[in-house]
Amino acid sequence: MDRSRVAAAVAATIPLLCAPPARAQDTPARSLGVVTVTGGQPTSLPTQIPTTMEGITREQIERTVNATDSEDVLKYFPSLLVRKRYPGDYNHAILSSRASGTGNSARSLVYADGILLSNLLGNGVGGLSFPPRWGLVTPEEIERVDVMYGPFSAAYPGNSVGAVVDFVTRMPRQFEAHAAASYSVQPFELYGTDRNSRTWQSSASLGNRAGDWGWWLNVNRLDSEGQPLTFPTRPASGANPAGAGVPVTGAVPTRNSADQPWYVLGEATQYASRQDHLKAKLTYDLPGAIRAAYTLGWWENTSHGRSASYLRDGAGNAVGSGPIRIGGAAFAPLTGADFPLTEERLTHLMHGLSLKSRTQGVFDWEAAASRYHYRRDDKRQNAASNPPPAALAGGAGTLADGSGTGWTTLALRGTWRPDGTQGAHIVDFGVQQERYELAYLTSNVAGDWRDDAPGSVASNVGGHTQLRSLWAQDAWAFAPRWKTVLGARVERWNAFSGFTVITPAVNTAWPDRGESHVSPKAALSWQWRPDTVLKASLGRAVRFPTVAELYGATSTANAQFINDPNLRPERSWTGELTAERELERGLLRLTFFAEDTRDALYNQTLIDTAANRNVTRVQNVGRIATQGLELAWSGTDVWTPGLNLNASATYAHSEIRENAGFVATPGDTVGKRQPNIPRWRAAAVADYRWSERWTTSVGARYSSRQFRTLDNSDVNGYAYMGVSRLYVVDVRARVQLDKHLSAAFGIDNLNNKTYWNFHPYPQRTFFAELKADL
Repeated sequence: MDRSRVAAAVAATIPLLCAPPARAQDTPARSLGVVTVTGGQPTSLPTQIPTTMEGITREQIERTVNATDSEDVLKYFPSLLVRKRYPGDYNHAILSSRASGTGNSARSLVYADGILLSNLLGNGVGGLSFPPRWGLVTPEEIERVDVMYGPFSAAYPGNSVGAVVDFVTRMPRQFEAHAAASYSVQPFELYGTDRNSRTWQSSASLGNRAGDWGWWLNVNRLDSEGQPLTFPTRPASGANPAGAGVPVTGAVPTRNSADQPWYVLGEATQYASRQDHLKAKLTYDLPGAIRAAYTLGWWENTSHGRSASYLRDGAGNAVGSGPIRIGGAAFAPLTGADFPLTEERLTHLMHGLSLKSRTQGVFDWEAAASRYHYRRDDKRQNAASNPPPAALAGGAGTLADGSGTGWTTLALRGTWRPDGTQGAHIVDFGVQQERYELAYLTSNVAGDWRDDAPGSVASNVGGHTQLRSLWAQDAWAFAPRWKTVLGARVERWNAFSGFTVITPAVNTAWPDRGESHVSPKAALSWQWRPDTVLKASLGRAVRFPTVAELYGATSTANAQFINDPNLRPERSWTGELTAERELERGLLRLTFFAEDTRDALYNQTLIDTAANRNVTRVQNVGRIATQGLELAWSGTDVWTPGLNLNASATYAHSEIRENAGFVATPGDTVGKRQPNIPRWRAAAVADYRWSERWTTSVGARYSSRQFRTLDNSDVNGYAYMGVSRLYVVDVRARVQLDKHLSAAFGIDNLNNKTYWNFHPYPQRTFFAELKADL
C-alpha cells in the first residue's frame, strides 16, 4: 500500500517537473541549485552547495506560527519534527529528521548566529537529557531560520548527518525597540486528569547601529505549566489475589504500549517552570572590512515537578504509598518512584566571539570561538522511600549537580576566490576544535531533599571528548550549466579522563581512546532547463560517541541509564537526488534520499517492572538502511493574490538490517523498523492576506505510525510510552492594529487530537499575543 502511494506521488509530480518552462527567460531563476538569501541577515550555512535547503523568514513566522519557543518555527518544515511536550520544554525537545528519530539528538546540529546550541554531551534522553539549548533563542529575536538536510558540507562534523539548523537573530541597521506579551491555555483531559495548563510570556528588545558600532539586547520571561508527562502504573499480570493492602478506587484500567492490560494509578512529572533569558550582541566594524562580534546569552530555569494519585481509600482520602488492593487483588506497594517530586534550578551561560573579513574579494577569513557553560545545574528529587504527601514537607532524597559541564568550540576558516567573485572556483577551508566536558555528581540528601546540603555520594560520572578537524571544499562551476562541490573532512577524536562511580558497586577510571577518520563529500548540479535544476549529493558522516554515552551512568528512584565506554562511532553514507523546478509563483522539489549507517548509536529505554523504573541502555546497532522520497512545494500568491502555501510529504522506509544485540531474544530486532521514523510525514501551512491589516493561516501536521523499541514490540501507540500517529490542525489570525501595534490569536491542535511520543503531546491550546514595534 505504501509503495503504491509513493508511485502515484512520483507519477503525479514528474509531468510538472518535465513540462515546458512556465515562462520564457534567458537567465535561470534558481541557477545551478545554489541558494540565494535576500534581505535581512545572511545565513551562516554554505549556500554554494547544491543540496536541499529550506528556510523561513521573520515575516513568515509572524503570519503562520503560534510560537512560544524558538523550536516552534520548525513546525512545518519538510521531514522535521521537534518533540516539544509543553511550552519551555528544556530537557526533551529533540529534533527528528528524515532518517534520525526523536531519540537521536546527536544526529543533528543547531546553531544560533554560528554558535553551537546542540548539546553533544549526550544523545537523546535517559538518566540525563541532551536536547539543543533552544532557550538561548527567543521567537522575537529571530530574523530567519535555514535548514540544510544531510551531511553534505565538509564544514560540519558527522553530527550533521540528519540536518543542520541555523537561527539568524536580529541585528538592527537603525534604532528599534520591541515588546511582546503572550498567553496560552491548554485544557487537558487524560486518564484521571482534568486540568487547565497556562503559559505567560513577555519580552522586550532594543537595538541600534551608529557608525561602526551595532548592538542588540533581548530579555524574555516564560512562566509555563505543562500537562502531566508520566503516569505510575501496575500491570494487571502483577495482581496477587491473596496479598494484603489498602482497598482503593480510582485506578484507570487500560492497555500499555505492548497492548497488555494495566492500571494507571496517577499522574506525575507535571512541570511548572519559570525561564528567564537575556541576549546581548555587540558588533564593531574595523578597518579593512573586518567585523568583530560578541554574543552573551544567559538562561535561567526554575521548575517544580509534581505528582498526584488517582487512588482513594474507603474514606475518600488520597493513597500514594504502601501496599494497595485494586478490584480485590493486591499489587506492589506504592513508593516515591511512582510519585516523584522534583525541584530544578539551572543557570547556563553562552559566549561567542568572532572576527570576520567581508571584502567579497579574492580572500576572506573568519576566526570564531564559543563557550557554553553550566554555571548551575541542580536537580533535587525525593527518594523512593519518601513518597508524597510526606515528601512535600521534606525527608530523604537526592541532589544531582551538573555545574561545570559544558563545551567550547574554536574555528578558523577561509574562503578563496582565485578568479574573483565571478570565477569558476570558490574554495572554503578551515580547522576546528570542539571539546566537551561532563561532570555530574549525584548525592544523597538525608534531611530535607528540597534544600539541605548534599551528603554521601550516590554516583559521580564525568569525562571529556575532543574533536579536531581539518576540512576543505571547492565549489567549481566547470561548465556553463554545471557545478560541483568536492570536499573532505579529516577528523581526530579523543575521549579521556572518563570515570564512572556508582556507590557502592562501581568505581572505574576508563582508559583514554582515540580514532581518526576521513569523510569525503560531493555534490553536483545541472541546469537542465532555465527553470529546472537536477542535483545529486553524497557524503560520509562519522558520529562519535558522546561523553554521556561512554561514561554517564546514572541511577535514580525512577530511571536508570547504563553507559558503555567501548562504543564504536557510527558511520553513515548519505545520498540524495533532486529535481527542482521554478514555477511561475513558486518552487516544486522532488528528492530521493538514502542513508546506510553502520554501528548506529542508540539509547533504548524499557521498563523494569520488578524495580518499577525505566532503564535505558546505550548500544551499537549493526546496520540501518533508509530510503525515501520527499516532495515539497512552496508558492507565493498562488491561485489568487495574497495566498501563500508551503506543503511537503515524505515517505521513508527505514529498517534494521544487521544487529548482534537484542531486546528479548537474539535476532529480535533484525528486519524491524528503525524507532521513531514514520513511513509517512506531511506538513502544510497556508496564509492569506485579507487586507493590509489582516492575515490568517491554517497549518496541518501528519505523521503515521511509529515504534519506539528496537524490536517493535510497542504495538499500541496510543498509550503511555507508546508512539502514535499524529494529525493536528493549527490556525492563526494576525491584525496590524496601527503602525506600531499588532495582535494575534491562534489555536494549536484545533482538532484536539490526543497523541503520544512516550509522553503525551499537548491537547488543544489557545494562544494570544500582543506586540509593539517602534
